Formats: sequence, C-alpha cells, structure tokens
Amino acid sequence: MLPGKLPKVVAGPLLRRLEANRLVFWLVGTAPLALRLDLFERHGGGCIGRLELKPGEALQRVRIGERAWIHLLDVQPPQPLPVDCELEYEFLVDGEPLSGLMPSLCYPGRSRPSVMVKSRIGQLLHGSCRKPHFPGDDALVRADGWLGRHLDDHAARPALLMLSGDQIYCDDVAGPMLQAVHQVVRLLGLFDERFSEAPVPDSKALYGHRDSLYGRARLLPKTCPQRGWRDRVLGGAVRPIFTGHAVGNHLIGLAEVLGQYLLLWAPQLWALIRLDASVVEGAQRALYERERKSLESFAAGLPAVQRLMAQVPVSMIFDDHDVTDDWNLTAGWEQAAYGHPFSRRIIGNAMLGYWLCQGWGNEPDGFDPELLALAGNWSRDPGGAQQDALIDRLLERESWSYALPTEPPLVVLDTRTQRWWSERSAGKPSGLMDWEALTELQQRLLGREAVVLVSAAPIFGVKLIESIQRVFTFFGQALAVDAENWMAHPGAAHVILNIFRHPKTPRHFVILSGDVHYSFVYDVLIRFRKNSPRIWQITCSGLKNEFPHRLLDLLDSLNRWLYAPRSPLNLFTRRRAMRVSPRRPTGQERWHRLVNRSGIGLVALDAEGVPVRICLLEAAGGVVEFESAAGEPHAG
Repeated sequence: MLPGKLPKVVAGPLLRRLEANRLVFWLVGTAPLALRLDLFERHGGGCIGRLELKPGEALQRVRIGERAWIHLLDVQPPQPLPVDCELEYEFLVDGEPLSGLMPSLCYPGRSRPSVMVKSRIGQLLHGSCRKPHFPGDDALVRADGWLGRHLDDHAARPALLMLSGDQIYCDDVAGPMLQAVHQVVRLLGLFDERFSEAPVPDSKALYGHRDSLYGRARLLPKTCPQRGWRDRVLGGAVRPIFTGHAVGNHLIGLAEVLGQYLLLWAPQLWALIRLDASVVEGAQRALYERERKSLESFAAGLPAVQRLMAQVPVSMIFDDHDVTDDWNLTAGWEQAAYGHPFSRRIIGNAMLGYWLCQGWGNEPDGFDPELLALAGNWSRDPGGAQQDALIDRLLERESWSYALPTEPPLVVLDTRTQRWWSERSAGKPSGLMDWEALTELQQRLLGREAVVLVSAAPIFGVKLIESIQRVFTFFGQALAVDAENWMAHPGAAHVILNIFRHPKTPRHFVILSGDVHYSFVYDVLIRFRKNSPRIWQITCSGLKNEFPHRLLDLLDSLNRWLYAPRSPLNLFTRRRAMRVSPRRPTGQERWHRLVNRSGIGLVALDAEGVPVRICLLEAAGGVVEFESAAGEPHAG
C-alpha cells in the first residue's frame, strides 16, 4: 500500500468529553489534518456553529510515525450548546465531509453523527475487559445496536460510556493480532526505538527475531526473587517480571502498543491487513487459526464500535492488562520492574500509549504544556533519550484519577499507580490506593448528595474468592492468583470503608467496577445505623471475556452458602460492619448471583442518583436484569 493510498483518518473520531461549553474529540490521521467542526440542529438542520480548529488552540497534534498523527480537538463553542437536545455534527477534513469519507459513522436514515448534552446522568453504559481474540461476541457492537434503536428516545440516550479497564490487552495478544500490528507499524511508519539491557538492540531487531511471535517469554526480562523465608522454602534462582499466563506475544515496543490501539477501535486499517498462517508451524498453526477466526469476527464488528464511540462520550481508566498482568501488585514487583531498564521501558511504552490514546482525552487540561513539549521532542527524535524523558515524566505522575462535572458527579479512581505498599512484606499485595490518595478522595466527596464512583476492581467483591486469594498470599503466591482486591491490604480497606461511614460523605454511592470477568450487583448498608448511606456495587465484566464457567459456578454456589448476609463467617471479614446483599439476576439458576456472560452494563438513575434499573445487555443479544429481593435494600 502506497502512503498516498492510505485513508486520511484511520481511527476515530472518538467523542471524549461533551458538555454545554466543551467538546473533546480524538482521532488519528495519516497527515496533519486541517479540520473544521460544524454543528447542526437535529430537527430543521440549521447550522448553529462553525468552528475552525486552529493548531495550538483548539487542536493539538502529536506525531507518532512517518504517516501517523494523533489529533486531540478541545473545542469551546462561542455559545453554550442546548441541553437535552439532539445535535448533529460534521467534520470537514481537508475540506471534505468526514461522513462522506466514512459513511459507516452514520446510523441508517441519518446523514451525520449526532450527540446530546445531558443535564444529568439519566442512563449510562459501562464495562471492561475487551479481549479481541476471546471466542465470543463484542458487547460494544451490542451497545451500538441498542443505541441505534433508542436514538429518538432522548430520555433513554446514555449520558456516557464508561470503560473501566483493560481496553487493550498488552500482555495477552493473539498471534494474528501481533502480525496485524506489525503491518500497521510498516503502513504508518510508526517510530522505531532502541532498547537497553535487552536481548534485542532495537524494535527492528525485535520484529524480525525468531521468538517475536509466540516466543516472547524468552525475550522478556527476569529478576532475582525477594529473599524472604518463602523464597528459601520455595526456591528458584530467577523469576519473570511479566507474570501473565499468555505473555508469548507481550507487546514491547511503543509502536506495537499504538498499532494495537488503532486496530481496536476502527476498521479502516483492517482493510489493509493480510493475515498469513504460513509464518507458524505445528501446534502454533492450530492456535493461530483459532485466534484468526475470533479476530476476523472482532474486526467485522468495528464499524459499529466506531459509530458508537463517535456519538456517546467515552470515559476510560486503565487496569492491569492495559500495561501488564500483576502491574504494581506488590512492592517487590515494582522494585524489580522499575529497576530494570528493559522492563521499565516496556511498562513506560504502555503508559505512553495510555496517555496518548486514553488519558489525554479524559482530562485534556490535566496535562501541562511541558508534557506536550516533551512529546514534541520525542516525535522529532524518537526511540532514545527523548522517549526515556517522556516516560519518566509519565511514570512520576502522582495520579491519573479524574472527575467529570456531571450530575451526579462521576469520580474515576486510579487504583494502579498510587499503591499503598505492605509494611510487612514486599511480596504481599499493595493497597489499591495509598492513604494520601484516599484522603483526597474523601475531601472530594464531602458535601455531595450522590456520586458515581468508578473503581476498576470492585470495592465489595466476592468474599469467597477474596478469601482464597488471602490463603495464596499467606504462602507467598499473591501473583499466582491476582490477589489484588480492596480488602487485601488492611490500611486501604480500613480507610475506604471509613469513607462510606463518614457522616458528610454522600448518601448515595453507585460504584461501577469491572476487572473480574463476571458481573454482579450488591446492595450495601452499614449495619446498626439508622441513616446509613445506600451503596450499590455494580460490576460488569467483560465486554469480550468470561471467567472459566465450571469454576465460577462452583465458587458462586459456595459463596452464597458460606457468606450469605446472615452467615457468621462474615464476622471474620474486613467488611463485617457492612450488610452486603447480592441481587438475583433474571434468567439464572436459583442459587446463582454471578453472571458469566460477555456484556455491557446499563444503569438508569433517578433525580437523586438512585439506580432504578440495573441490567446487563448481553453481547449475544439477551438482557439480564438485576432485581432487588423482597426485604433487602433496593432501588426505588
């Protein structure tokens, strides 16, 4: 494919923020695009705004390759946009209408994409864990179909789509996906880089290495174990830093990370990809073919995903797989990973990809001009010292948490980079947020009547699974079972539960979570307190992923019997002062409370921020309702 034949836009537009006085879009072009945004009344079609996007003001660009520029458009209309009214928009890209270049952006019967500034969060969509090669349907495609049927129902239109982690799987990549990524790197000329203390000197050598496909476990760095008593008992000279179960194609270079992002949200580059199974042999050939079948189905749904994300504001936050499995799980892991130049670069590349493709759009004014200047320096001299300087700046960032000025407020927690290290052992799980971060959270919540709180890991999780993780942690195997939950660290558990008990924090907490690859809803009250806040733990995972079915069925049944609301075993948990009541999902076996189906959550809130409907839109097409039981805390 000649550079001149590449599409002008290869990803986006993603609508990232939508307020009466602000619109933020993200897109990737194969040149520094000249852009204009026109806004129209939905009924009548009159133009209500024509906004020239000038570089350095409403338009920022970061060059990521010879033929690739990320564009962030942060637009402030001269007059506030009308609220609760449907508007249409059109981008002119180098003078051409984007809807003409990409007609799949428009729903049938529409000539332009549309948006709606909501006066409050009436409904929202949420989910996490979208693994492209998982053999199942994509719940974002399901959400696009749902939105298409409700475009004219202004009350039903969601205020936002919240993606609460694992938007990208850097550590679990299919062989055909890695092959596609490398083709994207060549098509767009994504920048090469040099590595230090690595088995390959640079990214070009990495792409051509015999272990580059399905063999990267042999390339990833290792470290000496912590020398505690468990290490002396269990033995082992060196251990891998990257500990996921599927690291054979772990992304390493920044170009690989960016290439995968471009393949996850848009179909344009897939049309130029040619997958070739002849590069693998034997058992890997069969695996490759299974993965290719799943990826072809995934790619076929991307026009719908692109259309959805162009018309509903999308907020995001990272979780472990956006960087690597077990990311920052223990202090020992952090010391090993950030102390090795090669692993620090791998982690830093994932964080740089997160900032450019997710974090920047979440909070455009949360990043100072100096960071953008560092990005410009890297674009002009990629792959070496300038890349290290940019990564160092991102890794030193105090917090990636942010809040949206919605009603009720949406507060999104960074539960990965502000960890509370264990004071007892470097091998024990860290708290998901440290004392300072939790104190700041409490101050942010004071005086609010209601809040939507986003925590990638559930704050109120499945007690039996947390107990099993606690046993493995005791024997020094926290990494083996992903033992990261809010209750795993005594200090973090104590502080987060005290936030709910504080008399001046909100009366209504809606907690949105993902991470675990199954879905559930808990109603939570503080025991023996008349004016307890009402808490709803709403967990939806995954968008395209599931838990091993037989294992989850067993754990679900045992958890219901062992940790029922009145079980004495609750007295031995850190949440003993909280009454946690699971909701029964429709269509499940009588004793089941966990839903193990790919899907996307849909939550409807009343004027006080209380959930009046909680359901799962299954990727395969069904709907699961989470209904409150008689005699239990319930919504409305």
